[in-house]
Amino acid sequence: MRCRNCKEKFTSNIFLMKYCSKDECIKKFVESTKQKEWIVKKSKLKADLMTVQDYVKIAQTHFNNYIRKRDEGLNCISCDKPPLKKNAGHYYNANNHWNVRFDEDNVHLQCEHCNTHLSGNLINYRENLIKKIGVKKFTQLSLISNITAKYSINELKEITEYYKNKIKEL
Repeated sequence: MRCRNCKEKFTSNIFLMKYCSKDECIKKFVESTKQKEWIVKKSKLKADLMTVQDYVKIAQTHFNNYIRKRDEGLNCISCDKPPLKKNAGHYYNANNHWNVRFDEDNVHLQCEHCNTHLSGNLINYRENLIKKIGVKKFTQLSLISNITAKYSINELKEITEYYKNKIKEL
């Protein structure tokens, strides 16, 4: 076996030993071990510092990616044109209607122009949304949109994992 540091051949005394017993190689081994431990500790510290809003952003990113993949090949729900840049457009605004923020009936593929420049193009969005999901589901969506929801970190982690798995299934 060859030493990872000095590249000289040596016989290992311990199973899977990667460094020889020279002082410089032992120091290199200790440094690399400390570096690995620091990386693990740093990632734990970062996770401890994350707020609910950080987890919301992560969950929203995975949810939006799922919507874009789910509706791939479809036209924009508002203008019914093939989108140049694909967005996941919310009928009920994600910032004001937390209860339907991650509701798949509330979010559909939209072009950048309708979603950003026309603030969702909601009149056309509403008409096409009713055609797509039906009056009953639209009424139900309208009712639950005004209920206040507050997500915990664990719920947001579950949402993230759920949509990561759904993306893999597509």
